[in-house]
Amino acid sequence: MSLTPVFRFINAEEMATIIKANPEGAGKEWAVVDVRDDDFAGGNIVGALNYPSETLLAKIDELVKRMEGVPKIVFHCALSQVRGPKSARRYAEARSLLLKDAPPQDILVLRDGFSGFQSRYRNDKQLVEKFNKYYHD
Repeated sequence: MSLTPVFRFINAEEMATIIKANPEGAGKEWAVVDVRDDDFAGGNIVGALNYPSETLLAKIDELVKRMEGVPKIVFHCALSQVRGPKSARRYAEARSLLLKDAPPQDILVLRDGFSGFQSRYRNDKQLVEKFNKYYHD
């Protein structure tokens, strides 16, 4: 039996391309779900929705319904080693239960998370907002 992955990883450059190709598409063509908890302070990817991992399960149905028509959704945490991938998997499982006839959705995880993204793009206002180096240096 072959298992199909429910998400795939993308790198910072691919994330930047998604945003810059359609900056007005946040929440319509693409969405970023940042699952950092207290570590959300200090900046985020432009347009990111903060669904802290510690409360995500309680709000997963709400998130699935909110993202129903969005073709591409990117999850991440600080490093995308645990919280980001786990949240993407939980989201995919909830989506398959709640939206049986929904069109396919590209579920992605940002490799190296916000830490990797901000280290490369922290000075690009089209990609990172509310950045405070105090939290990252």
